[in-house]
Amino acid sequence: VQLQASGGGLVQPGGSLRLSCAASESIFSINVMGWYRQAPGKQRELVAAITSGGITNYAGSVKGRFTISRDNAKNTGYLQMNSLKPEERAVYYCYADKNRRYWGQGTLVTVSS
Repeated sequence: VQLQASGGGLVQPGGSLRLSCAASESIFSINVMGWYRQAPGKQRELVAAITSGGITNYAGSVKGRFTISRDNAKNTGYLQMNSLKPEERAVYYCYADKNRRYWGQGTLVTVSS
């Protein structure tokens, strides 16, 4: 499975972005899709994940602000990020679990005024 992440960019504090993770094949059989992020000098951390059945999991720091979803018809996963904070500047990586973990290339999110 090849994953193409997109949607990153520069946004002001309090702003919103929607990240996309397009898969090269049907995501119907992908067990879990999700997003990690890695800020400069920090370890990669799980942001959100969603199962094929629609069960979601979020990092505590993003609950209520971020929403993860997946569109099987478009073979794409999404991460809607609202009320972004400067400390959430990071490279965001999508992944997909199907027999093994596949990673997208990452998309940079910068939150700055």
